[in-house]
Amino acid sequence: MVRATVIAAKLGELRERLAQVRAECDSAKTAAALSADRRARDLTAFYLMLAVQACVDVAAHIVADEGWPAARTLSELFVRLAEAGVIEATTAAAMGRAAGLRNVVAHGYAGVDVDMLHAAATGGVDDLTKFATEVARWVSARAAASPA
Repeated sequence: MVRATVIAAKLGELRERLAQVRAECDSAKTAAALSADRRARDLTAFYLMLAVQACVDVAAHIVADEGWPAARTLSELFVRLAEAGVIEATTAAAMGRAAGLRNVVAHGYAGVDVDMLHAAATGGVDDLTKFATEVARWVSARAAASPA
């Protein structure tokens, strides 16, 4: 059974990381401005990576605690959640793309495309927020349905 306190802590961490992303790359900052500001670019990439990692941690925790088949990739973790009705299929697909960005940032694969980083920081954060909302709803419904 999933421990709601663990999920709540990770979702709290996610909220903090998303606030940091927004502080570094608000909607007024263009991709060109982000490209010109190395500090903001690096911090935006780092905070996005940490935000996505919090989502990965949540997904891995749920998959493991529920005893579902292990995922071979980070993207597959989110597919598992969608298959079980934890999140929507569209959210799983968006989170798969987010996991790809996380891998690029974490492993430095040929650098991060600034346009992609900007899009993730200004619009993609909504996907992470949607993930958090859907997971919280699922955890809440499970808690309400389990005997006291």
